[in-house]
Amino acid sequence: RQSGPIGAAQRTLEFGMTARNIFVTGGTGYLGRPLISQLLARGHTVRALARPGSERHLPAGSAVVTGNALDDATFATAVAPSDTFVHLIGTPHPSPAKAQQFRDVDLVSVQAAVAAARHAWVSHFVYLSVAYPAPIMQAYIDVRREGEALIRSSGMPATFLRPFYVLGPGHWWPYPLLPVFTLLRLLPATRDSAGRLGPVTLRQMIRALVFAVENPPRAGVREMNAPDIKRGGS
Repeated sequence: RQSGPIGAAQRTLEFGMTARNIFVTGGTGYLGRPLISQLLARGHTVRALARPGSERHLPAGSAVVTGNALDDATFATAVAPSDTFVHLIGTPHPSPAKAQQFRDVDLVSVQAAVAAARHAWVSHFVYLSVAYPAPIMQAYIDVRREGEALIRSSGMPATFLRPFYVLGPGHWWPYPLLPVFTLLRLLPATRDSAGRLGPVTLRQMIRALVFAVENPPRAGVREMNAPDIKRGGS
């Protein structure tokens, strides 16, 4: 079921960027709300999937698509004419104790998202993945890698963003470790892993997601790891 403004076909924004028609899953979450707000502010059209009863948590101006992120049959017909699909669904506050949720929610949702995106002939799939290899959270990493493999096999041009942790409101626990990551980046033996696994900020993450949406790859898969995210993707 779909409600709200639908938006027009692609147009050119005043700053020279092509306006995108974007479908977002996870739009009521930690990353989804600020991302949608930023995309709307930049002149893009956004459809956002929401469970029944959670529609009010979406930013004003987005078109609401009511459905179940774990069942593509509930929203696949509402994806078109979106040209971009942004998949942000994930178990909140992941930890090793949530290994089964990763498979039941994170993996099933990306399977549904890919099926819906292919049904709509989406030309760019943006996927929130995770940095790897890493010494912890192996079950979470395994599921995200399965998601990446599924998207690759679909043939859709895609962007994978791979933060290990996104610092922001309610998500501060790694903050005391930032000096440690700074030190490890100075040492040749740990420079690469410290760069990949170092936290990024919410602001950096949103900027990188916007960059990914506005600058789709022409073909294949673009990978954005933590250093790329910190640069905003440019």
